[in-house]
Amino acid sequence: MTRTCSWQQCASLCSVLLLLVLCLPVAAATGDYRLSSGDTISIHVYGEDDLTLQTRLGESGVINYPYLGVIKVKGLTVAELESRIVSGLKGDYLINPSVHISITEYRPFYIYGEVKAPGGYPYQPGLTVERAVALAGGLTERASIKDMTINRILSGQEKSIRVSMSTSVYPDDSILIKDSFF
Repeated sequence: MTRTCSWQQCASLCSVLLLLVLCLPVAAATGDYRLSSGDTISIHVYGEDDLTLQTRLGESGVINYPYLGVIKVKGLTVAELESRIVSGLKGDYLINPSVHISITEYRPFYIYGEVKAPGGYPYQPGLTVERAVALAGGLTERASIKDMTINRILSGQEKSIRVSMSTSVYPDDSILIKDSFF
């Protein structure tokens, strides 16, 4: 028995495959990333347009997903959320759901002190202090590259860490570039 498909089905399948291939580098960078308030996620269930959802996570860290109701998302990885949605949809709603979740916008990091444009900026995977400084317009003339700190939440507590230009930056980090006296 030969199975055929229309050009529309083939085009749709190719589009989904292209989307998956383009998202692989981001997916690899987000493997350990934990979702939290301020992240924007996109949920796509192949062949089920009514289950597609794009939403920004609020302070409660929950989403209201079709057929499944309220799901606590805060603290989960993308893979954990995909698994939770697949298991929720499987059986009662779909036979073998194919769920893809991507982070379309990360929560911000903050940079202040001796930079030209202090403030909050959207996080990007692979971000370093050097790239964060560039996003903030560069260093002022008084900036000290030897006296920089990041305030970061570690194990539920805020810690102040001395850093260099090559230090990785994460969402919710606050980078302080101090001034040099000479």
